[in-house]
Amino acid sequence: MGDPLYERLMAGLASDPSVSVRLNPFKGGLAISDISVGHTPVPWCAEGAYLDCRPNFTSDPLLHAGAYYVQDASSMFVCHVLRQLVDRPVLMLDLCAAPGGKSTAARAVLPQGSMLFANEPMRQRANVLDENLQKFGHPDVVVTNSFPREYRKSRMTFDVVLADVPCSGEGMFRKDEGAVADWSRRKVEECASLQRDIVSDVWHCLCPGGLLIYSTCTFNADENERNAMWIAENLGGDFVSIPIEDEWGITGAMVGEQPCYRFLPGLTRGEGLFMTVIRKHGEASSKPRKGRDKGAERKKARTALACSGLTDNDAYTVMEHEGRVFAVRKEWADSVTAALRTLNVMTVGVTLGTRRGKDLVPAESLALSAQIDKAAYHWAEVSRDDALRYLRREALTLGADVPTGYVGVCHRGLPLGFVKNMGCRSNNLYPAEWRIRSSHVAEQKFSLVDEARGALC
Repeated sequence: MGDPLYERLMAGLASDPSVSVRLNPFKGGLAISDISVGHTPVPWCAEGAYLDCRPNFTSDPLLHAGAYYVQDASSMFVCHVLRQLVDRPVLMLDLCAAPGGKSTAARAVLPQGSMLFANEPMRQRANVLDENLQKFGHPDVVVTNSFPREYRKSRMTFDVVLADVPCSGEGMFRKDEGAVADWSRRKVEECASLQRDIVSDVWHCLCPGGLLIYSTCTFNADENERNAMWIAENLGGDFVSIPIEDEWGITGAMVGEQPCYRFLPGLTRGEGLFMTVIRKHGEASSKPRKGRDKGAERKKARTALACSGLTDNDAYTVMEHEGRVFAVRKEWADSVTAALRTLNVMTVGVTLGTRRGKDLVPAESLALSAQIDKAAYHWAEVSRDDALRYLRREALTLGADVPTGYVGVCHRGLPLGFVKNMGCRSNNLYPAEWRIRSSHVAEQKFSLVDEARGALC
């Protein structure tokens, strides 16, 4: 780095980390100007904002409804990269996606008609990824829990692959003292080797002319520039330059002259991040990427249920997998079928519900989908305190005018989930593994958007 840059980095690591959020463009119609606390925009992400303080986000029902995502600003740079390079529908894979920040950011800016596969090899982390993608609510997402070698065996191919690979975590030194204690030169070497193995596996899944977005949250050149050069030279690719502004404070390569983008505390307002883009050798297809629709109508005809509950039911094919019924856009039906056959799939498209005898119990995924047809269900609007009770999975007493059966619960017009109303009581259907566990949340009031604005949807 040289002494001047190193000293600025050390000063940055000694300062307080920034706090930032990214609005969900598919829910609530929110703008940065709607944020109720002090904030400034993130310059490389139109939906991102730095907050002047760190509130208790857990106490805000809008977070659980998927209206926004709490994400470090550096990681939002993937929005800028995709906006610069992708201008037509694509099939994209986020290979190491948990907890879901870059996946939701990518899905927010991909052209309409694209499909995103979000994958996490570690099961516990994959559960968190699945929750965050369901709350985000975009219907064109598949969440998987598979290793890179399993993707290689699947023979699926993607136009864009984001590999935010496991690293030595130097970029988290400011936030996590454990990352400092866990660091060693040997760990750096092990991570660099693992990263090359991961990319070598997924390289076979990248179409000719496809884009690899290689990313880490660490500082050293072994895991960053040197690995990126190894990928380009040994696997066959060319670096792609991304336009940036000088005032953003993003630095370039420390080794070599290839275009790389480094976010360093003390220079950029955010945590440590390295990102570069490599285009695989070969001719990219000139046609927009779509899955084939071969057999989709036949599959639908064999299904007892037609797609219902979404704003454009005719655009979807209904499938069943392990007792769950889900809707996927017809043009991606074959890609989804291939994934179900070869990968460990957690969620596909919009999960409509789970079969229970002759009943179809509506799924949380349906309630949180940006495509839900709210006219298909009765909705009970609840106060902030009742919303938090619902999110703690406590029983709610609904008004006498609320019909019995499956009823949606919403706060400020944004759906939170379903209950089964029995009249005198209601069974809370919020997923047990998602529930808020703190009993003190209700006392710590916070809403990213002033409640005086009223309904958001």
